[in-house]
Amino acid sequence: MKALIQRVRRASVEIDDEAGRRTAGAIGSGLLALVGVEKGDTEQSADKLLHKLLHYRVFSDEAGKMNCNVQQVEGELLLVSQFTLAADTRKGLRPSFSSAAPPADGERLFDYLVAQARRHSLAVATGEFGANMQVALVNDGPVTFLLES
Repeated sequence: MKALIQRVRRASVEIDDEAGRRTAGAIGSGLLALVGVEKGDTEQSADKLLHKLLHYRVFSDEAGKMNCNVQQVEGELLLVSQFTLAADTRKGLRPSFSSAAPPADGERLFDYLVAQARRHSLAVATGEFGANMQVALVNDGPVTFLLES
């Protein structure tokens, strides 16, 4: 599994459906994680990724150094499924998605990741798996990292 994480001041995800545009999830200060699931990923992969998400030190301490994690700063977490993170871009000018997990496996593991994240004492919001989403954010820093499990 992969997650492109961004330290944000705020972030939201909207979805257009028959009823119009609606906000699926929104957070204040915390982490936006765009999550890609690849073939061969398991619950163990999701657990490792979640551990990194919760413990990766990207927030400043009193001295201004990145020494705090999202839990220590009482931040929030916005998890958004992003199929395109599993793309192979090494060859040519068109991405290959042959390494992406099948949709049913991707949804199952993304839902597992969300459920596990909600067991911790921080606010967790999500997008909607497989939906066409519009993600808005104010990147704080900017600070962006690619995590892999």
